[in-house]
Amino acid sequence: MRREASVLHLDLDAFFAAVEQRDKPSLRGRPVVVGGVGGRGVVATASYEARAFGARSAMSTAEARRRCPPGTAFLGGRFAAYRRTSDVVMALLRELSPLVEPASLDEAYVDLAAGQGHDLSVDGVTALARSLKERIAAATGGVTGSVGVGTSKLMAKIGSDLQKPDGLVVVPPGEELAVLHPLPVTRLGGVGPATAERLHQVGVRTVADLAAKSLPDLVALAGRAHGSGLYALARAEDDRAVVPDREVKSVSAEETFERDLTDLVVLGREIDAMATRVGRRLRASAYSGRTVTLKVRRYDFTTVTRSLTLPQPTDDARQIASVARRLLTQAGTEGGLRLLGVGVSGLSVYAQGDLFAAGSEPGTEATTEEDTPADEAAQAVPAPAAGARWWPGQDVRHEDLGAGWVWGRGLGRVTVRFEGPLTGPGSVRTLAADDPLLSPGDPPDWRPAGETTTGETTTGETTAEEVR
Repeated sequence: MRREASVLHLDLDAFFAAVEQRDKPSLRGRPVVVGGVGGRGVVATASYEARAFGARSAMSTAEARRRCPPGTAFLGGRFAAYRRTSDVVMALLRELSPLVEPASLDEAYVDLAAGQGHDLSVDGVTALARSLKERIAAATGGVTGSVGVGTSKLMAKIGSDLQKPDGLVVVPPGEELAVLHPLPVTRLGGVGPATAERLHQVGVRTVADLAAKSLPDLVALAGRAHGSGLYALARAEDDRAVVPDREVKSVSAEETFERDLTDLVVLGREIDAMATRVGRRLRASAYSGRTVTLKVRRYDFTTVTRSLTLPQPTDDARQIASVARRLLTQAGTEGGLRLLGVGVSGLSVYAQGDLFAAGSEPGTEATTEEDTPADEAAQAVPAPAAGARWWPGQDVRHEDLGAGWVWGRGLGRVTVRFEGPLTGPGSVRTLAADDPLLSPGDPPDWRPAGETTTGETTTGETTAEEVR
């Protein structure tokens, strides 16, 4: 832990939904849900207007539809638009310091101590953070972010979460425990639903409750590595460095059980829960992977792993769980299992499926491809398969009517609202789905002609190179 509050954490607010509302003026101030739009789709992000009705990330789209009022916009994702906006934000962060660690498209840590000429007093970093928030909003067309600054990555992330949306919290040196201890224990990284349930069973509900537990108690409860980590975090002990452009090799989750398990039904539920966490982390980081690995530790402490490499990269929790269940059948449960883990490796910044399908309509389930394309494979808007050419939220262009987005489709027709980030709410036209004048479009540029965030001029056109 540092002597100065010199670690900054930025978390963009309801990022995917905020970009949609920026680019679609008719949706501003309205509930917006981004995610899979089919029967088994999952919410990726809900705008704050939708959250007021109970919609949230990782909820099924069907449940979000039940909770949200008529008029809520349910949209498939536009990864190219999100990546482009994220790149603008990350460039602003790199102006503050050479040490910027992106955690996902909408989240990053910055080591302010590595920057030049920063006043690292509480007043100084407060002013710097306020200026950063203003610059981000101006450069992105109104997308807001919440900022936390503290003496460690832990406290910076805690700070950014305290006053969302559009918040700013600086945790002064020496006040870490006063901020940390009243919070629910679930605010700590690494305390997922399973760990939280075990902690609740022993009376631990706040971070202060956790800090009151001894190290041996926590090791017995959560295992040596996890228990030791929780012990340190409850005391605000975190010396992790800000690591720029960290290469992620795998994403995994594991659980140590209080008693050895042999019941395949119970173990299957554990696999499903871990696969959900792994899938969520993959999507948040814009990664997908081809190799699913199951790790089992038997009653006698022998550890076995089984892996299967898929033909296509995935970040779909359902597919990860399905493969892991098959691997468990191969590994067997003889004698009982004391630990189970699910992981995905062979990572790349490319995937297809529910949210950003290149082979199917977003939200459909007749695909093994996944939902977060990125970088080289995602420079253009995904092209749905034949029979599912248009999807809600998709950018389109009509040769006569101009640029717009898909408002709805079905029965051989597609309804388009012709508007963009620099227009007011636009008109709606229903066209034949096979209209030869209508084609998928590029994400619109939210900046007025002649303005860019780098001082270059722009013609208003979007090229593949610009999106990169």
